[in-house]
Amino acid sequence: MENSIKTDMVMVIVNKGFSDEVMDVARAHGATGGTILSGKGTGGEKAQKFFAMSLQEEKEVVMILVKEEIRADVMRAIATEFGLDSPGRGIVFSLPVEETIGLNFVPFQED
Repeated sequence: MENSIKTDMVMVIVNKGFSDEVMDVARAHGATGGTILSGKGTGGEKAQKFFAMSLQEEKEVVMILVKEEIRADVMRAIATEFGLDSPGRGIVFSLPVEETIGLNFVPFQED
């Protein structure tokens, strides 16, 4: 089972509330969709104490499967808007994808 389209997974970790905007930027650069997961940061020096409890920043992880040829453009655009120096404090990286099944890279269309 081989996919005929070479793909990469762009992973974006941003502060909570920025994932929809990340997807808007990704779509504007050719991505068709993504998956958003909720999480918490674990940076010890950033954790705040409140009534003797440690509070970590809530994060969102955006996973975007893209065609290999648009990966760099999508990553650059997201990093420009949501990098570590922005309010979103984003980290962007990619992972190679060996195989996909049942995906159709149809461009996103708003209703």
